[in-house]
Amino acid sequence: MSDFIKELTWRGMIHDIMPGTEDLLKKGVISGYIGFDPTADSLHIGSLVPIMMLVHFQRAGHKPIALVGGATGMVGDPSGRSTERQLLSEEEIRNNLEGIRRQLEKFLDFKSVENAAEIVNNYDWFKDFYLLDFIRDIGKHVTVNYMMAKESVKKRLEIGMSFTEFTYQLIQGYDFYWLHRNKNVKLQMGGSDQWGNIVTGTELIRRKDGGDAFALTTPLIKKADGTKFGKTEEGNVWLDPEKTSPYKFYQYWMNSSDEDAAGYIRIFTLIDRETIEEIEKQHAMAPHKRPLQKALAEDITVRVHSREDYNMALRASIILFGRSTTEELKSIDERTLLAVFEGVPQCRISRDKYNAVENVTELLSTSTDGIIFQSKGEARRMIQGGGVNINKSRISEPTDKVSYSLLNDKYMLIQKGKKNYYLLIIE
Repeated sequence: MSDFIKELTWRGMIHDIMPGTEDLLKKGVISGYIGFDPTADSLHIGSLVPIMMLVHFQRAGHKPIALVGGATGMVGDPSGRSTERQLLSEEEIRNNLEGIRRQLEKFLDFKSVENAAEIVNNYDWFKDFYLLDFIRDIGKHVTVNYMMAKESVKKRLEIGMSFTEFTYQLIQGYDFYWLHRNKNVKLQMGGSDQWGNIVTGTELIRRKDGGDAFALTTPLIKKADGTKFGKTEEGNVWLDPEKTSPYKFYQYWMNSSDEDAAGYIRIFTLIDRETIEEIEKQHAMAPHKRPLQKALAEDITVRVHSREDYNMALRASIILFGRSTTEELKSIDERTLLAVFEGVPQCRISRDKYNAVENVTELLSTSTDGIIFQSKGEARRMIQGGGVNINKSRISEPTDKVSYSLLNDKYMLIQKGKKNYYLLIIE
């Protein structure tokens, strides 16, 4: 058993910790939990912070429990929000729960160890809980004054807050109480914005049963440039490869600033302290080689996706940002190819039309409706000047026959000049 608090401390993963928590963790195997909001069928990289908390918790010999909020997802957590959440149906939440469960299984050991992880759904204990019973048995133990003093409530009072969201902290507090009573859970963890909700649970346990329970939170991750962590122009960076391709996932971490990467590599990877400090020394001597970003992107892409996906993303990066060959271009799969060249202009022609094209000049001008070259003359001049590549091979003769191997039997990558790419799709 390693020292959980010591591990989190050097990684910069502790924001608040309730007195007595460290002593509790030294007494033996402790059960602790973190809640996940099932607002989508995938978690995003912001969820990696609590996931890594559970990973370190299990590696330290303790029992991690992931609570997926089937019931609380129907209410909506007001913490960190200025607007009301859109409420989801039971069917939508059930679908989201399954997606989240599959992702958590990539990080936590649910079977092979004594302190096996466990997933629970709070809908299981709320579905038969009558409102009058909840008000009588739970509501009387927490005052309105106590609830209104919470930061998540105070920030919303001026613009308005529904009773639904106001009750959220009491419902989450009951989760902790139920897990404490039924699964001997002593510790709840979460982001720093969850502190108010978590201590409501510890207070409920103390007042209702006279029990001891503890809390620990992590800092909210912010980027050095002030932009929101986990967001791109396209939106969230998801763990689901269908929502964010492994290539784009890999590139997100590779594009981290030096300052951000130094923090991320501690929080999001399992690389040990000695190795990280050695990587930092290498980075300080040759920052242009980006050893911090490379180590970070490799570790996290492999664990979220796979070694194969990481290798594919690496090859794709070399193709896009460095010199590469036709054979290297052919080695990436269709999903990665489309992810790499998403946003570049596309031309679509039928296979019959493609087969009928007389030469490369015609292909790049009239047969593609002038998208790549507006005239045969323009295409001819640039080909003769060595400014055109097809599938990473330079074209030198305007009268060359069109006999190129298609990528994935469907695509052709056209490069005009140094930076202008076009994707020709033969349908």
